[in-house]
Amino acid sequence: MKIALVGATGMVGGVMMEVIKERNFSFDQMYLVASDSSIGKKITFLNKTYILIGIEEALKKQLDIAIFSAGSDTSLHWAPKFAKNGTFVIDNSSAWRMDSSKKLIVPEINGDLLTIDDKIIANPNCSTVQMLMVLAPIHKEYGIKRVVVSTYQSITGTGMKALSQLENEYKGIKGEMAYKHPIHQNAIPQCDDFLPNGYTKEEMKLSNETHKILDKNIKVSATAVRIPVIGGHSESINLTLNNSFKVEDIKNLLNNSDGVELEDDVANFSYPMPLFSKGKDEVFVGRIREDFSEVNSLNLWVVADNLRKGAATNTIQIAEKIIEKGYITN
Repeated sequence: MKIALVGATGMVGGVMMEVIKERNFSFDQMYLVASDSSIGKKITFLNKTYILIGIEEALKKQLDIAIFSAGSDTSLHWAPKFAKNGTFVIDNSSAWRMDSSKKLIVPEINGDLLTIDDKIIANPNCSTVQMLMVLAPIHKEYGIKRVVVSTYQSITGTGMKALSQLENEYKGIKGEMAYKHPIHQNAIPQCDDFLPNGYTKEEMKLSNETHKILDKNIKVSATAVRIPVIGGHSESINLTLNNSFKVEDIKNLLNNSDGVELEDDVANFSYPMPLFSKGKDEVFVGRIREDFSEVNSLNLWVVADNLRKGAATNTIQIAEKIIEKGYITN
């Protein structure tokens, strides 16, 4: 089996290699693909030295799977070329997410929808992934009518430039800015660009992707905030359900959901925090409590490492699903 990682030198690309190693993802040949400025450089991975190649050269390799983490423009241009060669493309950008002809996949939720004809597969937005990992089992059991979510997002979602900005500000060094404002000791109520409706692209992703993956009838209203945190994204979620529930039943349901870990023992100050989600694949949920202001409603607090389950791990799980279904033969 031949695979390629497009965007190998990026932040998510590096985490993808960690996930491939940790999950013992099996391959015969791997090609690490980077931009023109990095072609020819070397990366050591799994005790082997890889020479970075360009995407045109990768296209000639007759790959089984190509994992894209190099931005929407790259994916829009190159993914169809790889797919035409019979390669399964799993794309981590926003390029194909809302394309009606492409599947938007969280394996634990809708991985069984994949067919051998799905040559370009979209990985959802990181904030959407962690939210829906918790919402999907609740929706299946009780039905969700409305979601109000506020996100508190790690700077790692922006990339290396944001990390540098935070480190520079922490040290009192004036440097290149990833954001319009300082991020150190701050909270910026803007993730991605603003749209004509006053919401940001990130906020609309939470709504649009929920509709595509889970249910188009769920009403979703989102506010996305960037905070000076490295470990992962946090989300405060308020749900209104179609049916009545008991909090303990919700806790038991989530505690037995694949990929979700319940941390909800307030008497012992146990609840999810991004500091402790870093480097982990689970989506953590806690502070589960009934909303006394509205019938059939509850509040949740959800945390996950946005570079792991929100991006790299989910992508590798999609690749594993393709192989599990027997769509790739050696």
